[in-house]
Amino acid sequence: MIPTIEQASLEEITHYQDEKLRYVLNYLNTHSTYYKRLFQREGVDLQRIHGVQDLPLLPTTSKEQLQQFNWDFLCVPEEEIVDFSTTSGTLGTPVVFGLTDADLERLAYNEMISFQRVGIKKGDRVQIMTTLDRRFMAGLAYFLGLRKIGAGILRIGAGIPQMQWDSIQQFKPKFLVVVPSFLLKMIAYAEEHNIDYNSSSVKVAICIGENLRTAELQDNQLAKRIQEKWNIALYSTYASTEMSSAFTECEAFAGGHQHPALIITEILDDNDHPVPDGQLGELVVTTLGIEAMPLLRYKTGDMVRRHAGPCTCGRNSYRIGPVEGRKQQMIKYKGTTLFPPAMFDVLASYTAIEHYQIEISSTAVGTDDIRILISSKQQNSALLKEIKDSFQAKLRVIPNVEFEREEILISRIYNPLSRKPIYLVDKRE
Repeated sequence: MIPTIEQASLEEITHYQDEKLRYVLNYLNTHSTYYKRLFQREGVDLQRIHGVQDLPLLPTTSKEQLQQFNWDFLCVPEEEIVDFSTTSGTLGTPVVFGLTDADLERLAYNEMISFQRVGIKKGDRVQIMTTLDRRFMAGLAYFLGLRKIGAGILRIGAGIPQMQWDSIQQFKPKFLVVVPSFLLKMIAYAEEHNIDYNSSSVKVAICIGENLRTAELQDNQLAKRIQEKWNIALYSTYASTEMSSAFTECEAFAGGHQHPALIITEILDDNDHPVPDGQLGELVVTTLGIEAMPLLRYKTGDMVRRHAGPCTCGRNSYRIGPVEGRKQQMIKYKGTTLFPPAMFDVLASYTAIEHYQIEISSTAVGTDDIRILISSKQQNSALLKEIKDSFQAKLRVIPNVEFEREEILISRIYNPLSRKPIYLVDKRE
């Protein structure tokens, strides 16, 4: 079922969001210590804000401000908070987000319509192969959304291919929620243990945390490697704790659809000016329908492209392409600007690479340096040269590439204190 607002005309969607924005502004001015103070300091006249087109008249909010004034963003009494979620802390101190009962219901609705977009319906079995604990909002959201649909949920959690396959063989789920690179480990385990994965019950994987598409919305190397082996549909979904909303692909695989009832988005350049559709910019969000900690013009740091125009699935809401990088993780290396996901895609094309981690550091003269550690059974100079040649051909840079022992890399990538695999270590100040 497609929400009515997503099939409405662009004019109707804009009018709808204009009304929602005005409500959010009045709500923040009444209940948020942080935004009330910000509006007064910046001399914001809310009477001048009539709708989405007036967003540039309002100040933006950064991650640093969230970290510094975390609890000043709270709009309800603390006793109304029923769940405490935190960001992953990838770019600094984790931020706490409190959710009310109504916020949890909104979170469930968001995931319900996201999962319905990929075909999940009542009675389908879905195996969740991601972190469910440690105040991770996404794991909670998946459970709540699937429960709202009426699906059968298998809460396995992250890692351990044997346990995942045991559950698949016993309960026969059709859908997986998974970090896509882990599917390669599932395939390797199946081949080592004579499991016919193409004859298994699994037909669809909803993939989080890593890109499946290029900037042109074509399958990237990771997606190709998976589907060369395993005949399953791969849907990409992108979200963050700050947004409490997801952008999930439909069957057109042409970007993740916006939920107009839940979020207003802008794509801005370095000077906070809108970029044309299809061009790279920073995703800036205004959340709708959140009670506890709504955000106004929050700069996510994620670099994306917006794709407008009607989709073949019948939705008129625009789509967001893959996260091509995080603004704070931009690398300037020997005259070339690049983001880590582009390097991940080069490394994903090599079946000989079993594990990898990229280190970014500063040189003595203040420039960026790249060091890539890999583990492989083929530890020879020919492989290193081939990888460097591939980087030069695709990204016009030649990073330092070194072999590292597998056990050392595994311990660094899968740190028990982290909710996500650590493929990038940024040592720059």
